[in-house]
Amino acid sequence: MAKKSMVERELKRQRMVKQFAARRAALKAVASDQARPMEERFKARLRLAELPRNSSATRLHNRCQLTGRPHAYYRKLKLSRIMLRELASFGQIPGMVKSSW
Repeated sequence: MAKKSMVERELKRQRMVKQFAARRAALKAVASDQARPMEERFKARLRLAELPRNSSATRLHNRCQLTGRPHAYYRKLKLSRIMLRELASFGQIPGMVKSSW
């Protein structure tokens, strides 16, 4: 189980990304528009830099929904390999059977 503080920090980042997504997208569109004057694009870049760093989607890190484990994460199931194996052996995941011979 991951530290509770790390899991909470990641949840806080997810909330910030969601909160600032529209503002960040609008500023990025202005900053990358070559038809606009350079001063306007530069101001958009400065305003983009003033936003909180944790509001950027690249700061998010995938974690297991059950344990919070950051490594060996399966995106499709949002689980770590350990929880995937455990749930599969108990028959909790439809269509998945743990192999044994």
